[in-house]
Amino acid sequence: MDYKIIVDSGCDVDKEMIEEMSLKLVPLTIEFEGDRHIDDDTFDGKTFVKKMNLSHAIPKTACPSPAEYMDSYQGKEDNVFVVTLSSKLSGSYNSAEVAKEIYEGENRQKKIHVFDSLSASAGQVLLTLKVDYLAKMGKTYSQIVSSIEQYIKEMKTIFVLEKLDNLVKTGRMSLVKAAIANVLNIKLILASNGKGEIIMLQKARGIKKAINKMIEIIDDKKVNLEEKFLVIAHCNCVERAMAIKEKAKVLYGFKDIFVVEMRGISSVYANDGGIVIAY
Repeated sequence: MDYKIIVDSGCDVDKEMIEEMSLKLVPLTIEFEGDRHIDDDTFDGKTFVKKMNLSHAIPKTACPSPAEYMDSYQGKEDNVFVVTLSSKLSGSYNSAEVAKEIYEGENRQKKIHVFDSLSASAGQVLLTLKVDYLAKMGKTYSQIVSSIEQYIKEMKTIFVLEKLDNLVKTGRMSLVKAAIANVLNIKLILASNGKGEIIMLQKARGIKKAINKMIEIIDDKKVNLEEKFLVIAHCNCVERAMAIKEKAKVLYGFKDIFVVEMRGISSVYANDGGIVIAY
């Protein structure tokens, strides 16, 4: 089966993954202090995060247009799979769907399926890896669509943020809650609720305890880990991510574990020290 996988830049795939899976990346944009940044491979995430932390300005993100998705659908591949940010967090899914309806109408031989990840960051990476894995196993278009839609329902996305500033700036957390958490050095263990919305699972005093709780939660879910991948995404804290990988190796029997660095969109919300895991 000839196929192509398309992702938006909420998906924290690295350059090696892009090459190995021949991915097409459709970038979101970030507007900050009057400048417009395209979240592609030219984006300097480390410099941007430093600048963001020194400013009171609020970064604004914008999803790709249907026209940009239309362009990404072009090519010889008749089977196209798209993995987008949660539709509850971005308009990327809707743009991809609008483009799909138009493009399939004009190109009857094309089959395009847009997956609403109901997640972000590591969650999108996990789904992308799974799509590619199934395609290389020789699964049909319909089998892949069915398997991934079920996988989305079962997937767990959990994250711990060292800094809550950007959640406040972007309106995803109240200033009062964040101020109390910062004063008491409370770190929140957050997750997707399976519907693409953010919920709090637990809280802990200090980042180390929060990370340890996050690792413990993996076991609480009682899922068949031997057949699953674990993806760990980090914002400028590779040592922390690698430590989580080593602990997970010892404690659980994941099929494989991947560590990736966050791209621009994820970094806007996670900030320095942020960790997202998905399995």
